Amino acid sequence: MTLDQAKGLRNIVKDHKAARGESQMTSHKKNLPRVIAVTSGKGGVGKTNLVGNMAVALTRTGKRVAVIDADVGLANIDIIFNLRPQYNIRHVIQSEKTLKQVMVTSVHGVKILPGGSGFSDLAHLSDGEKLTLLSEFETLIDMADIILVDTGAGISANVLYFNSACDEVVVIATREPTSITDAYAMMKVMSQEYGTKYFKLIVNMVESEKEAKKVYASLSAALDKFLKNVVLEYGGYIPMDRQLQLAVQKRSLVMDTSPDSVSSKAIHKIAQDLVNHPLRENTNGNLTFFMNKVFQAVS
Repeated sequence: MTLDQAKGLRNIVKDHKAARGESQMTSHKKNLPRVIAVTSGKGGVGKTNLVGNMAVALTRTGKRVAVIDADVGLANIDIIFNLRPQYNIRHVIQSEKTLKQVMVTSVHGVKILPGGSGFSDLAHLSDGEKLTLLSEFETLIDMADIILVDTGAGISANVLYFNSACDEVVVIATREPTSITDAYAMMKVMSQEYGTKYFKLIVNMVESEKEAKKVYASLSAALDKFLKNVVLEYGGYIPMDRQLQLAVQKRSLVMDTSPDSVSSKAIHKIAQDLVNHPLRENTNGNLTFFMNKVFQAVS
């Protein structure tokens, strides 16, 4: 998104709010959902599977959960929930359907906005299309306590767009050197170009927590050395687990197929810690919550 595009979008939103008689602070008066981006530096680290299982775990803590499949080029969150949605985010952007008409609900009560495979990069949308998306996202305020945004991997404009829009950014990495290197690169771009200073790391597919903390220590040391004022928090780990591998092969959720497995228990702990950990006070936490953070990041 260019500076001119951002300025144009800000003006559109300002006019949109004025027309509805809203002030810039209206959304702060509401009990806003907590919006969490789940992202990774590279693909193949189990990100989408973790999003699905985390969503289920969060519902079991009593939270209303929505998932936005923002990996719009390779969207597949609906597959692991065994859903076959008729519509996707494309229909919302093109004003063919409302967000409520497009969203589907899993048997767990998780609300899902399907991304749609083969969809063009959101950075190519017009200002009007972005406003349409903004207006629809506002309806999520009354639908969820926590919104998980399953982004794509890497540092494409699409990934950065969604990451910068969220209250929190959770990075998924494995012990593989390429995963660690790419996770660092993604955080570097987010901090330097979008001003994101806080990240949370979840380490997937490791033998033990000791191994997970080695990955965390490596990334944290690199951030301390090369990127000042960037904080990486340790958010937990998911151990190597045959039950999880079987669930993935079956396109199922391990929280369903093996709720007592070591991986399910680890995911439940991550979800519980997330609920118990307060949102940082310096987050914008604002939907016009979702889009305004993008505007601020590029201004």
